[in-house]
Amino acid sequence: MKLVGVISTAVLSLTLGIAAPAYAQQEQQDKNNQQDEKNAQQQDKNTQQEQKSAQQQDKNNNQEEKSAQQQDKNNQQEQKNAQQQDRNNKQEDRNAQQRTQQAEPGKQAQQHASGNRIPDDRYKANFGREHTFRVSQGDYGNRRFQYGGYWFGFVGAWPANWLYTQDVFVVEIDGMYYLCNPMYPGVNLALSVTL
Repeated sequence: MKLVGVISTAVLSLTLGIAAPAYAQQEQQDKNNQQDEKNAQQQDKNTQQEQKSAQQQDKNNNQEEKSAQQQDKNNQQEQKNAQQQDRNNKQEDRNAQQRTQQAEPGKQAQQHASGNRIPDDRYKANFGREHTFRVSQGDYGNRRFQYGGYWFGFVGAWPANWLYTQDVFVVEIDGMYYLCNPMYPGVNLALSVTL
């Protein structure tokens, strides 16, 4: 029996000696597999994060492209507006030159010399810097307006920076009558007067 006990003990020792390293090896392999799974999951997360970053970068690039395109459109529209304004200014200059050529400056001097002058008391009562009024675009289109009991005709071109909604006044300078805008001192529009 002792022999059976010794053999049993030997077989058991041998089995444990083989089983323990096999168990440890299996345990190490399980840990390696778990670590590989964790690494794979982390790599998936990193890949997803990189994809999200790339998508966000694409969105940002698209927005920048749209902004640049809108800016280009705005610049083109501004250029068109500036060109149109230049054309309008050139046309107004041509019109003013034609009107100036057609006007007879000698006739205006004759009007003042022959008595077409507003009497001083009427001038002080209705004209000068303190007596402002407005001239409509229609008045300018008709080339004359009435104010203070007198008809005035436009001799020159309406200044480009004057608005028809701004106050103006009539002033006499060296025997000539001018329409003035207090917003633009020094810019005067020559007038003819009909008594």
